[in-house]
Amino acid sequence: MVDYISGKVEELNPTQVVVETGGIGYRMEISLQTYALLEGLAQAKVFVQTQINTRDGSEVSYGFANKDERALFQLITSVSGMGAASARMVLSSLSAEEFRQAVLSENINLIKSIKGIGLKTAQRLVLELKDKIVEGAGSSSDVLFTVASSETVDEATSALVMLGFNKANIQKAIQKILKDNPAAKVEEIIKSALKML
Repeated sequence: MVDYISGKVEELNPTQVVVETGGIGYRMEISLQTYALLEGLAQAKVFVQTQINTRDGSEVSYGFANKDERALFQLITSVSGMGAASARMVLSSLSAEEFRQAVLSENINLIKSIKGIGLKTAQRLVLELKDKIVEGAGSSSDVLFTVASSETVDEATSALVMLGFNKANIQKAIQKILKDNPAAKVEEIIKSALKML
């Protein structure tokens, strides 16, 4: 499976990007978030998620400007009744951070304000994703943290796990730390987390 494509942005519109590399152009469906991040770039690295359309058996590739958005897309599509098109609509309507906060704060009204998402679907999204986002089950730390690099978060998390702390508690602590200090280095995260855990 292709993880990412790095190359020249040949075409870009609010719903699709074509990235050319090695003489081949790869067309991918994108969200407005990714469009905004790719706009104006001549070269780009696009993370790919391939989904099979069960209705006609065709394969559709989705592109994301970062791993964070792709991981969130995967989480959303894991919810029953949420297909790739619905997940793309969610990510086009809310930023990854806005969606995470809406789920964590159980803001059903904000989620159901997204086109195509009704009350029951919004409730299902909150019910099925709240624990996954908080505990990190079925997701990587990329899903929880957008400001610090994933390497920084991974290093701090690994160190704290080795010290015997619970991963869910670690991730909650790191999330609070990064909210106050988005540019925190590994050592700063660990020191602050030790005071909180």
